[in-house]
Amino acid sequence: MRSRRHYLALAGSVALAGCGFTVESSTETSGSTPDGETPGEGVPTARENEGATTTAASDGRLAFSTSAFEDGGTIPTEYTGAGADRSPPLSVGSVPEAAETLALVVDDPDANGYVHWLLWNVPASVDGIAADLPQTETLPDLDGARQGTNDFGELGYRGPLPPADDGPHTYRFTMSTVSTTLDLEAGASRGALADALEGTTADTDRITGEFER
Repeated sequence: MRSRRHYLALAGSVALAGCGFTVESSTETSGSTPDGETPGEGVPTARENEGATTTAASDGRLAFSTSAFEDGGTIPTEYTGAGADRSPPLSVGSVPEAAETLALVVDDPDANGYVHWLLWNVPASVDGIAADLPQTETLPDLDGARQGTNDFGELGYRGPLPPADDGPHTYRFTMSTVSTTLDLEAGASRGALADALEGTTADTDRITGEFER
């Protein structure tokens, strides 16, 4: 049986707000599609998670959650572009033995699928992903897992930042099990990740959160 490793959030981690982001010029746009992509492209069909309090799926399928917010609830400001812009902690359970890696897509369907995070080649043996991951091409603490380019034009995670007074936006965190290690360079786009994932995903689960300014 595969040994499982838990990656805990590092104490005293540095907030991404100090990394020189200019948030006012990087706000999501509700009425346009970034880079001409089709809304929702690259997000596998997912079973909606019935709550985010457990990672042990009763049916033996992939279970995915976060301790940062309830599934369908409000995303705390610290995980958004209006706050520290930290990536939230994530938990994974019931990963099929056939899975080799995990892949994650975070997007905003209320802004035409605006991409906030692309992450792949996470070892299937993990049962957690730490909060506040760095915006680097690869993540040594996740055995070299790779991050793609989001629609802010940056690597790694950028949190929700919908237009002011646009109402609540929904953010989808979609985790998939992958049967192989993807031969895809860090910094790749959502479309490239979607192409690489084709025919390799076995199970998918999703959590959602909302945020408005």
